[in-house]
Amino acid sequence: QVQLVESGGGLVQAGGSLRLSCAASGRRFSSYVMGWFRQASGKERDFVAAISGNSVSTYYADSVKGRFGISRDNAENTVYLQMNSLKPEDTAVYYCAAGWVLSDSGDRYNYWGQGTQVTVSS
Repeated sequence: QVQLVESGGGLVQAGGSLRLSCAASGRRFSSYVMGWFRQASGKERDFVAAISGNSVSTYYADSVKGRFGISRDNAENTVYLQMNSLKPEDTAVYYCAAGWVLSDSGDRYNYWGQGTQVTVSS
């Protein structure tokens, strides 16, 4: 069992940056693939980024490639999402998730956090 808690969301102007954190409790954090997803109001949940347990592999949605960076610190049981050059369309609730397969499908993730709101003003 893994519990995930996101933090770092907030209100930022377009062009600004935010760093989201997701702290995990439970054992074997390094064995999990970690992903970030987001859901804008009235829309479906979308994949953002994912990272393998050893950080060797990362995977990004086209919409954030070159602007967002995913990383993890296994010693701290934490995964991060650095978001740069933010756009109003990045406004959403951001969720972290844990699973065993590096995938852009939410169905492949077994554990989810409660989400953190990111709002980008124009």
